[in-house]
Amino acid sequence: MEKNLKIIFLGTPQFAAPALEKLAQSDFRPDLVVCAPDKPVGRTQILTPPPIKISAQKLGLKIFQTEKKEELEKLILTEKPDLIVCVAFSVILTPKTLAEPKFGCLNIHPSLLPRWRGPSPLQNTILTGDKKTGVTIIKMNDKIDAGPVIAQKEIEIDKNISLTELSSLLAREGADLLLEILPQWLDGKMKAISQNENEATFSKIIKKEDGKINWSKNADEIERQIRAFYPWPGSFGVVAGRKIKILEAEIEDGDETKKTGEIFLDKEDLCVQTQKGCLVLKTLQIEGGKILAASDFLRGHREIIGQIFS
Repeated sequence: MEKNLKIIFLGTPQFAAPALEKLAQSDFRPDLVVCAPDKPVGRTQILTPPPIKISAQKLGLKIFQTEKKEELEKLILTEKPDLIVCVAFSVILTPKTLAEPKFGCLNIHPSLLPRWRGPSPLQNTILTGDKKTGVTIIKMNDKIDAGPVIAQKEIEIDKNISLTELSSLLAREGADLLLEILPQWLDGKMKAISQNENEATFSKIIKKEDGKINWSKNADEIERQIRAFYPWPGSFGVVAGRKIKILEAEIEDGDETKKTGEIFLDKEDLCVQTQKGCLVLKTLQIEGGKILAASDFLRGHREIIGQIFS
């Protein structure tokens, strides 16, 4: 294996942090970390650094911030890295950028490619009720998530897993797999294998309005949506013109005498009828209010019993 490799790491969200930390503590310590610029966050619009910048600062790594592909290309052509590692980075790499590193641009993707290419593989894994998922390391090409596969690790997932739990799990698995395969890849002992395009499925960009619940769906579909869309964009229904977010729910048999979307009590449980089955609401948040357990929510909003979620 070659010594003194020049490595550039590209990443921005928390998902990228385990891989960066593993690399920094290994023989493959990055020479430079590239991430998105600091951005205003929250109602007070406080300028906030992205998670990977905070990690890089703690690790004492050099940082460059950009979301412009032209700036990134110029940086890469100037720095001339031997290897680029890309984890959850939003900037599309140009052909010149991809061609520069001797050992290519490696990407950790949180799905078993070619399943769930695109921007929301984690959410779609939960939305569709996939029983297994995993991480894939590819050598990037000029198509999104379509590069040849270097390595994969498959895992079975709990049927009740949350988006946060799945993201943390796959971030760790991806970091471990990268460190496992890097020596062999750099020594030329691994080959990248083309993906089967006939098996490719695609995820889309999730928008805020996607969080609105369609109560005509079955309870199991809606429960998966609640897990897939928390914390963002959240899942919500509207009652009497007010938005109510549902943060946690469970599935039960429905009451065929109830209308779709009707809110009712089953003993002490706050329930909503769906097309098939009902949801027992566990944690809620009315627009402008605090996050509350259903029992606490009912004390202040008992008027919703008998109303219909739209």
